[in-house]
Amino acid sequence: MYYIILITALIIVDQWTKHLTVANLVEGQSFPLIFDFFHLTYVKNRGVAFGMFQGKIPVISVVTVLAIIGISWYLVKSVKNKKNKLENIAYAFILSGAIGNMIDRLTRGFVVDMMDFRGIWSYVFNLADVWINIGVAFIILSEFMSSRKKREQEK
Repeated sequence: MYYIILITALIIVDQWTKHLTVANLVEGQSFPLIFDFFHLTYVKNRGVAFGMFQGKIPVISVVTVLAIIGISWYLVKSVKNKKNKLENIAYAFILSGAIGNMIDRLTRGFVVDMMDFRGIWSYVFNLADVWINIGVAFIILSEFMSSRKKREQEK
């Protein structure tokens, strides 16, 4: 139940930020929030992360749906087997990001991106992308902790 609440909350926050972006900015418009460091910039992304696969929404959508199904299946199985909680949270974050961006592709035909860190990052992204990256970071951390624990047990 906890994971369903987490996934739902993350999707709602992602969709809310995208709604605010579409309602308040026009495509290409940029609004500085923190000097020239962080802007809100409305971009219609018709590809995936880092601008890859632009205009390939049907292929991206099929791959995303398959990923959502696979991650959902793995998460349900992992929760039932009481596997690593950090890893389960990681997959919940990844699932939330995938669903958040898929909602955009299905309802708008593109993904709304708005987070623009100028000078350190040349890509505009959204919270769903952040959720996916947090999930990946948690998986790496989980693996690191797991391998460290195994090494300590072998001593």
